[in-house]
Amino acid sequence: MTVLHLRQVRLRPGEEYRDTLDVELAAVDLGGQQYLPVPSTVPAEIVLTRTTNGTVFALSFDARVHGPCFRCLDDAALDLHIRAREYQALDPQNDPELQTEYVRDSVLDVSTWAHDALVLDLPDKILCRPDCAGLCPICGKNLNDEPHTHDEVPSDPRWAALEELRDQL
Repeated sequence: MTVLHLRQVRLRPGEEYRDTLDVELAAVDLGGQQYLPVPSTVPAEIVLTRTTNGTVFALSFDARVHGPCFRCLDDAALDLHIRAREYQALDPQNDPELQTEYVRDSVLDVSTWAHDALVLDLPDKILCRPDCAGLCPICGKNLNDEPHTHDEVPSDPRWAALEELRDQL
């Protein structure tokens, strides 16, 4: 886990602190599938800016995520450029908008913050390519490798009564 001890960074209002940290990224579980950041440790730039009422945290890094394609289950790789910002007020008065969940006891949990920023930046459906055809709903073959159609589609037995009514009309 990558953390930054904020007591070591002494800033006055208007000052800025910049550093590059090696951030450990955990695997992402999305839709019952696991997506792995490769490599699992990436260099990230962190910027702390002190304001008169608090601190602004900025994080940026590049990540490559590998996992199954949403449509065909082949390997998919996604390159992302992550940028995240958080704010911590000096006196938040229990207002969740004025404090960040990543700072506890003057320690910034950079790994958890980076993981959450990565998850928020992922698309709804991770695909191996934009025009992925997916799997055949009848036989389960990959339509990217073997594009095909089926002449006769078997009907669902649960709809048999309605099909009889349709034939009578």
